[in-house]
Amino acid sequence: MSTIVETIKNDLLTAIENDKLVLPTLPEAALQVREIAESDESSILDLVKVISTDTALSARLIRVCNSPLFRGSRAIENLNMAVSRLGMAYTSNLAMGLAMEQMFQATSEMIDKRLRATWQTSTEVAGICHVLAQHYTKLKPDQATLAGLVHLIGILPVLRYVEDQDIQISSIMLDNVIDEIHPVLGYEILKKWDFPPELQQVPLEYAKFQREVPSADYADLVMVANLQLIAGSDHPLTEMDWTTISAFDRLGMDPEKDLNEEEDLNAQMAAAMALLQ
Repeated sequence: MSTIVETIKNDLLTAIENDKLVLPTLPEAALQVREIAESDESSILDLVKVISTDTALSARLIRVCNSPLFRGSRAIENLNMAVSRLGMAYTSNLAMGLAMEQMFQATSEMIDKRLRATWQTSTEVAGICHVLAQHYTKLKPDQATLAGLVHLIGILPVLRYVEDQDIQISSIMLDNVIDEIHPVLGYEILKKWDFPPELQQVPLEYAKFQREVPSADYADLVMVANLQLIAGSDHPLTEMDWTTISAFDRLGMDPEKDLNEEEDLNAQMAAAMALLQ
């Protein structure tokens, strides 16, 4: 392995161990939303007040409510109606996820492109997670969406480091660094952000295809959603024998069945992905 790869890895891992790594902080809007949603004293109006200061976020939440995933008998015209329909927990998780998008941007073109691609994948996985959680588990769809949105969050510090230090590195080498250390960085970030323990584990666990746990969890959902995303492509993971992956069993899914062929599910997954983009 090249020295540059070793250097990046060692620098970042040492920084974590010594509590010196500057981890990304949650956007202010996300923090406020979460604080309100977690307080017993809060009302839907408090949540509406905070979200309404961010016009883009407000518009997206209204759009979410009018999407095929949530559509009720009448159209949602304002934020108040949207939050009432989604509920506080759901609204806060979705708002938190959408607020994170602004973190996936950079000034250097190469890094910016990668960050945007990472966010794109995250939103697609999140959309699939939402639908899988609803159809196959008793897990919360809003937490499942959030799990999908943050499973690659550990890529942020790696790309920030490469940009800040102005490191010239080939795409393949950068992939190697990311693959090796983004899971542990992701875990550290989510821990710092006080995410629930079951979500903190997702970056560490979602690619352990032989993992065994007592029942389906959010890492299972993210794992299967990632595989669903590449089904039918020439991605190296499609070469693997998916029938050996017990996450499918825990979700009660047939690994050899392409979900894209189930029209109803497919329409919902497309709707869920579109919401987040």
